[in-house]
Amino acid sequence: MTTAHELFERGLRDHLAPALRLLGLTGRRRTFALSDPTHWAMLGLVEQRTDGGVRYTFDLSLVRRADWAASTFPGPRPDPRAVYGIESWRARIGELLPVGEDVWWEVLPGPRWRVALDDSVAAVRHYGLPELRRRAERERGGGAGGTYLSATELEQVNTMLLAVPVARIQRAELVDGALVLTGAWTRADAAARTVLRGVAQGFLSAEDERFTVVHCVDTLGRPLWEFERP
Repeated sequence: MTTAHELFERGLRDHLAPALRLLGLTGRRRTFALSDPTHWAMLGLVEQRTDGGVRYTFDLSLVRRADWAASTFPGPRPDPRAVYGIESWRARIGELLPVGEDVWWEVLPGPRWRVALDDSVAAVRHYGLPELRRRAERERGGGAGGTYLSATELEQVNTMLLAVPVARIQRAELVDGALVLTGAWTRADAAARTVLRGVAQGFLSAEDERFTVVHCVDTLGRPLWEFERP
């Protein structure tokens, strides 16, 4: 009897990977990329073995090519399943679906084992790739604003955060009179709110005329906290 793992490997080789390439992705096996002149717009397959089956989902990652080239990370391109800290955006595909939570597809032995593959390709087509393209285009000047800190300056700020258990600032951008800080924070993270209030007041104390408020958002762009100049 063909095992779930064998069916998954066959499905990945013969169905999933070819379908993703037809959507405009390049790559093989478990990591794929969209063609983009300024960003590594990546899709990575994450899998887990279960009792009698194999389940999988996708990680999406957006990294500026210039940031990757300037980094010391090995390899010609990022792995979308890894967290480097220089991503301008990353998400698990379930966060982009209407359910808004982690979603896994499972391949099980039986006549309908390909249903999961087809459903996951549809999720990539209708939700994953449009969001990757939208965010890459937005960062190229379609409304993202200008970069406030250089990569070196941002690294200096993040170095000061190493002493506290708070996720690093991934981006600092100027958008419509506000300084927007992006990071892997959640609204329930009281420690992050306290630390970022201090960071925001430090930025605001410089009295930069380009912004009068600091917005903190998560990696999906959802608003978390707002800090105004005293």
